[in-house]
Amino acid sequence: MKFFEDIEIGTRTELGSYTFTAEDIKRFAERYDPQPFHTDEDAAKRSHFGGLVASGWHTASVFMKLQAQVILQRNLELSTTGVSPGFRNLRWLKPVYAGDTLRYSTAVTRKRELATRPQWGIVFNQVTAVNQHGEVALEIETSALFARRDASASSS
Repeated sequence: MKFFEDIEIGTRTELGSYTFTAEDIKRFAERYDPQPFHTDEDAAKRSHFGGLVASGWHTASVFMKLQAQVILQRNLELSTTGVSPGFRNLRWLKPVYAGDTLRYSTAVTRKRELATRPQWGIVFNQVTAVNQHGEVALEIETSALFARRDASASSS
């Protein structure tokens, strides 16, 4: 079990990598973001991107998949990890082309106790996805609730 008190600011977690194939890009886009530069290779070549690119939502969804896999692999109990109250500052900084591989990681940036729910604390993370050229393609500030070991204790 991992509790709020166990989480240290600065802790970095490598989530893994994902290669975006043309087939995956088109399949995701046809269902969720059917813009021509995501679904049609010829139209994408004529676009300002110059080639088929993944939907930003696709790149963010891969982050969620990889993060969930890490949580499951580490057998973190859902009783200690709560829901996420949301994210901020989602930025798509570089297009992700068919064949690109993104390496995802997250780093704890801050945390705080919740005055209205003393049994929980909130942890904030900076998520980054870096392509094979070392360029940051995606950034997101995320947050998640974690159970406190002792709701009456103070955290660091």
